[in-house]
Amino acid sequence: MFTLAEVASLNDIQPTYRILKPWWDVFMDYLAVVMLMVAIFAGTMQLTKDQVVCLPVLQSTVNSKAQPVTSGKADFTTVETTAGQGEEASKDSSGRKTNLDFQQYVFINQMCYHLALPWYSKYFPYLVLIHTIILIVSSNFWFKYPKTCSKIEHFVSILGKCFESPWTTKALSETACEDSEENKQRLTGAQSLPKYVSTSSDEGSPSASTPMITKSGFKFSADKPTIEVPSVTILDKKDGEQAKALFEKVRKFRAHVEDSDLIYKLYVGQTVIKTVKFIFILCYTANFVNTISFEHICNPKVEHLIGYTQFECTHNMAYMLKKLLISYISLICVYGFICLYTLFWLFRIPLKEYSFEKVREESSFSDIPDVKNDFAFLLHMVDQYDQLYSKRFGVFLSEVSENKLREISLNHEWTYEKLRQHVSRNAQDKQELHLFMLSGVPDAVFDLTDLDVLKLELIPEAKIPPKISQMTNLQELHLCHCPAKVEQTAFSFLRDHLRCLHVKFTDVAEIPAWVYLLKNLRELYLIGNLNSENNKMIGLESLRELRHLKILHVKSNLTKIPPNITDVAPHLTKLVIHNDGTKLVVLNSLKKMTNVAELELQNCELERIPHAIFSLSNLQELDLKSNSIRTIEEIISFQHLKRLTCLKLWHNKIVNIPSSITHIKNLESLYLSNNKLESLPAAVFSLQKLRCLDVSYNSIASIPVEVGFLQNLQHFHITGNKVDTLPKQLFKCVKLRTLSLGQNCITSIPDQVSQLLQLTHLELKGNCLDRLPATLRHCQLLRKSGLVVEDHLFDALPSEVKEVLNQDTSIPFANGI
Repeated sequence: MFTLAEVASLNDIQPTYRILKPWWDVFMDYLAVVMLMVAIFAGTMQLTKDQVVCLPVLQSTVNSKAQPVTSGKADFTTVETTAGQGEEASKDSSGRKTNLDFQQYVFINQMCYHLALPWYSKYFPYLVLIHTIILIVSSNFWFKYPKTCSKIEHFVSILGKCFESPWTTKALSETACEDSEENKQRLTGAQSLPKYVSTSSDEGSPSASTPMITKSGFKFSADKPTIEVPSVTILDKKDGEQAKALFEKVRKFRAHVEDSDLIYKLYVGQTVIKTVKFIFILCYTANFVNTISFEHICNPKVEHLIGYTQFECTHNMAYMLKKLLISYISLICVYGFICLYTLFWLFRIPLKEYSFEKVREESSFSDIPDVKNDFAFLLHMVDQYDQLYSKRFGVFLSEVSENKLREISLNHEWTYEKLRQHVSRNAQDKQELHLFMLSGVPDAVFDLTDLDVLKLELIPEAKIPPKISQMTNLQELHLCHCPAKVEQTAFSFLRDHLRCLHVKFTDVAEIPAWVYLLKNLRELYLIGNLNSENNKMIGLESLRELRHLKILHVKSNLTKIPPNITDVAPHLTKLVIHNDGTKLVVLNSLKKMTNVAELELQNCELERIPHAIFSLSNLQELDLKSNSIRTIEEIISFQHLKRLTCLKLWHNKIVNIPSSITHIKNLESLYLSNNKLESLPAAVFSLQKLRCLDVSYNSIASIPVEVGFLQNLQHFHITGNKVDTLPKQLFKCVKLRTLSLGQNCITSIPDQVSQLLQLTHLELKGNCLDRLPATLRHCQLLRKSGLVVEDHLFDALPSEVKEVLNQDTSIPFANGI
């Protein structure tokens, strides 16, 4: 027989699961325990005391019931003689002999226990035990089934942590303490205010889709009384990290549980099973109540052994078993009514939907979403235990709450002093702050009023508040994978003060819409993917509002110049397109950019100079770096570009320079490095205004003597070629300041180098020199830092020359190109 402890273990549910057991489940568990006790008590009594006592029904007694007894003694004698001889006679209760001994009575009692006693009287305790075990299993199956118990375990764990988290008590208080003036105003006059983030716009403001926020922070509802709270301390780092982890767990758990309703179906199924079980037990048990009686008639059909055909038996446990059965039926009825109530509750309301409407009304977090499926069902079950659990749990479903936590933690970590330590000076000698992979923008950033450049990188929840208006020196903003949202006041400030904006993105949709409304913007840098998978241009939003835009820099994978760029074409002065190797095919839009002075088309797989460029009458600088240009015969058309002064054709595949280059009369800078040139035509040296010539890293074998015609030449780069001698005419270019002759085959430097009085940089490293001319001392502006040469050559110079080269100079000179 089962012990009580062994059977009770079937109903052993972890204490933490009690929050998911409504009152009816708890009550049914207690009923199941009572039924177990009934079964065990009945079984114990039956094993120890259950028996029947039988006496034979004498024939005379049977006949006397039918007719008056006239010959009872004779009949008794007849029966007595058939009982066998030599046996000791027994007597019945009336003193009459039955001729049965003790063993025969034991035999009859055992036979009649199985023949005369109804089966329900014998197996009633075991049936009660089996039924009770089935009901217990049905009640707790959803806690044990693997696909549901894992979710339940996670839910109970998360729910307990959310309930005990300090953030649940501090979140509302932190919000309540903000903007006390607005709270007072709302309490005195306003009846209700929208709790959502406003995206509306006035005339001249961003459209409804623009990511702007009308107010900072989120307040309590106006129609609710404000509870005065004590001063709130900032969450310590440990509590803040735990709260952040809880937000992540809740988010993942919700996504995992909301996609199915298995827990709900399983609970409904087990409730239906218990109800059907109740009906079944009640129906068949009611029929057997009256079969449990004290008296039974037994006909064992062993007359040849005993001599009697009928016995009258008494069941000593009948009274007790009947009382236990009635008690069991009463318990089952109560159990059944509770099952029916449970079914009514399950189908009365939509348990697969859960609304936090009351929580939203009572708290400051109006964005707590309604949930569905198993997530909703679990919350409905928790409400039966204590609604406070779901109220506190709702805080961790709110993005506003999560953002508020991040903001508090962020501001606590990134103080003004810490931010000041991260401010640096950039190449333009401007104060710059770079924030990388933060949860938001710290409030203290906007207290750095002297900041010139602000870089925000990988900050998905960046928000720019009105406090940015304090940063009067801010003119340059970088948004690297950071779709920042701005509030209306902040946008007004940026629209009026921002001059340079860098936006780096993965998809064009990540560019904030307010970017296209910065009317006073001068420079815009866009870096990211502007092409779809089928290689068709994804159109940028209209740039028409950028009326003062002068410089547009696009680094992408364009196949054609975006049509929207033509919106700013009339006032654009510089256009830079850096492709990733995608061939730029359509360039007709360039013709509309009549005011463009600088044009860069880099890494666009161009094979020839585009004809559309020849229409840019105001073009001053052209850069076609890193393309696939082999021939530049079209260069003759540059004669129409009267203002062209700088031509950069470096990092291409150009083999020769056509003589028509002489027609570019105003050319001052020519870059042809990293090509396949083998010689320099004399036509190049007819460009009298040329000040910079770069032909580094080609295959040029010699420098033509015509180089002496370039009297205005200041920078000459011919590093990485095959030059072996230097013509003396080179040193007639007395304005040379930079002379790069490294990595060639030069064996000697003429003494005429002393004529280059303005020389500040001389590169000779990587040649075949065995000495340096002593006349270097006459190059008054040349110092050791500007002399790039092997150490042993420098050491071989006379001491007076080295002394001159080692001197510091404070002689001012004009900057080069």
